[in-house]
Amino acid sequence: MAEVLGIGLTHYPPLSGSDEDMAGLLRKALKDPAIPEDEKKPENWPHIMRSEWGTDEGRMAAATHRKHLVAGFDRARQAIDDFKPDIVLVWGDDQYENFREDIIPAYSVLAYDDIEVRPWAQADHSSDMKGRSNVWNEPAETTSIKIRARRDIAKALVESLLSQHIDVAYAYEPLHHPGLAHAFLNSILYLDYHRTGFDYPVLCFPINCYGRKVVSYEGFASPLGDVRELDPPGPQPGRLIEVGAAVARFFAESPWRVALVASSSWSHAFLCDKTWRLRPDTPADRHLYECLQKGDIDAWRSVTSDELEESGQQELLNWFPLLGAMEAVGCPVPNWSQFVETAVFNSNKVFATYGPAAPASADA
Repeated sequence: MAEVLGIGLTHYPPLSGSDEDMAGLLRKALKDPAIPEDEKKPENWPHIMRSEWGTDEGRMAAATHRKHLVAGFDRARQAIDDFKPDIVLVWGDDQYENFREDIIPAYSVLAYDDIEVRPWAQADHSSDMKGRSNVWNEPAETTSIKIRARRDIAKALVESLLSQHIDVAYAYEPLHHPGLAHAFLNSILYLDYHRTGFDYPVLCFPINCYGRKVVSYEGFASPLGDVRELDPPGPQPGRLIEVGAAVARFFAESPWRVALVASSSWSHAFLCDKTWRLRPDTPADRHLYECLQKGDIDAWRSVTSDELEESGQQELLNWFPLLGAMEAVGCPVPNWSQFVETAVFNSNKVFATYGPAAPASADA
């Protein structure tokens, strides 16, 4: 039996770019004619938003935001290095990258072999980095990264999930996107922010977080007045808690030490109509964060898809299996967490570490 480590982090695309561009989504929103002019005036914004925006449209505040995020990734990476996992499993969203018109699973296990990715040459629309310079000044033409995998572990996980009545899809190779969807690639890039290398095998577990907007809006931002026919919803939050618990049971009973990683920012301004798509729904994020700190998994179980969509928290679906997993191994309270609040940089971010949980707790 093996131990289980839990990690929560973000894959916020603008962290890959420059501080100059970090508030780009807000600048774009301010040009949307469907947003009332009074809502666009800084004097009508909350204090934190005015403070971050300042007199330079958020450029100075971006450096501070980056500092907080890099510190969070450093702490998460240290936890992984101390734990020395056999595999790092990442729950992340597929934002119209491989999940497209021909097949939209609720979630899937990517049983890939080792893969060579070109993060800047393959930057697709959802990461918003195509054609942009990155913070590491890595050239698009020549930069490639080898990401190790363990197909044997992925296949064993799928078999276990099916035996536990979790009907999961799986894939041996990419369908549309030539590398890894940005939720997974960015997680790896940021855990290796200082470019010392990331040699742990990675198992990607994409979730259809964008549900009603995954195809109709191609899983990304749109002008406020752009109304389209919606798709069916993504998986229910409570079901993903069950999925996470089943994953944890498999690994706790296996010979493999696993780091389970939830990768997403929390509410997204560009998805939140009640804030006019100008800032995230911080009260909704704060409520769930307080429940996370206390290990109140029942409060998370009670969350509905409609509530997540109303607050622009679609990507938060990636965190539900992590909470289910850590509850299943008897470790529902994080041993460290941090809420990185922002109003200008599109989304609040949360970092957390759980455990590692001892094998005996798998029967709790």
